[in-house]
Amino acid sequence: MPTTNDQMLQGPLEVVYEAGARLAESPVWDDRINCLYWVDIEAGRVCCLDPASRKSRTVEIGQRVGAVALRQNGGLIAAMEQGIYYLDFDSGETHWLADPESHLPDNRFNDAKCDPCGRLWAGTMGMNRPRQPVAALYMLAPGQPIKRQLDQVSVSNGMAWSADSRIFYYIDTQLERVDAFDFNHMTGSITNRRTVIRIAEGEGRPDGMTIDNEGMLWVAHWGGWQVGRYDPQTGEKLFSVELPVARVSSCAFGGPNLDWLYITTARDGLSEAEAKEQPLAGSIFRIKTNQKGRPADRYAG
Repeated sequence: MPTTNDQMLQGPLEVVYEAGARLAESPVWDDRINCLYWVDIEAGRVCCLDPASRKSRTVEIGQRVGAVALRQNGGLIAAMEQGIYYLDFDSGETHWLADPESHLPDNRFNDAKCDPCGRLWAGTMGMNRPRQPVAALYMLAPGQPIKRQLDQVSVSNGMAWSADSRIFYYIDTQLERVDAFDFNHMTGSITNRRTVIRIAEGEGRPDGMTIDNEGMLWVAHWGGWQVGRYDPQTGEKLFSVELPVARVSSCAFGGPNLDWLYITTARDGLSEAEAKEQPLAGSIFRIKTNQKGRPADRYAG
């Protein structure tokens, strides 16, 4: 049975870094160095936050960067405006790998994660047509050409895999729901799409997400002032972490025991009045939970 609400948290929500980011996204915990990588998409920055010192190092990329994931051999793999790249964070050097939508200059990569077999999954969105199904979801396996897994996507966003690697959870933000697929971990194929969670009216739209050790999904609500914890077996919303900012973009478990929930937020698109009312918009938050996540899967290339 999922943990009950009164057992959910160990402490209050706190600001771990006042980033002032336009669009902070893609939090991923590196358990080798005990730091949190994250990106500021519109500013074209990849950042590495040390929670102990509350300092964040930054690499300027020179183009929008939608997401980063860890590599097994060190460094990062990044889904950017102009394709997928290896990134050496310390030197800032990049190495181009693929750009399946070079013929669609209005599109850019958005969220990305690695699956348990070390393949990168990365989705796109139309920058000037975010509500139109002009984007796609891709899979990049080491040593193989990039492969399109879904088309007719509007805003490709959160991804997660069940502990047994049999289910792939996926968010297309404009659909305002979380879908599940049967997942073949040997081939990476996804089949039998069905909706498992619907976001309630007035609670924003689903953005990034993560999964805990009980198989529950934690979903960031863009425009909804919260992260919701959901049971994908029933679709029930079990709990929510309320935030003092509206644009909640993603979340990930981190810390030495993987029991801190790190939450990214944004200030991009806020009016002047809204920005004044939400001075912490664009900050990185965290909260101690009684749940644990799993170590981030790494790209095997």
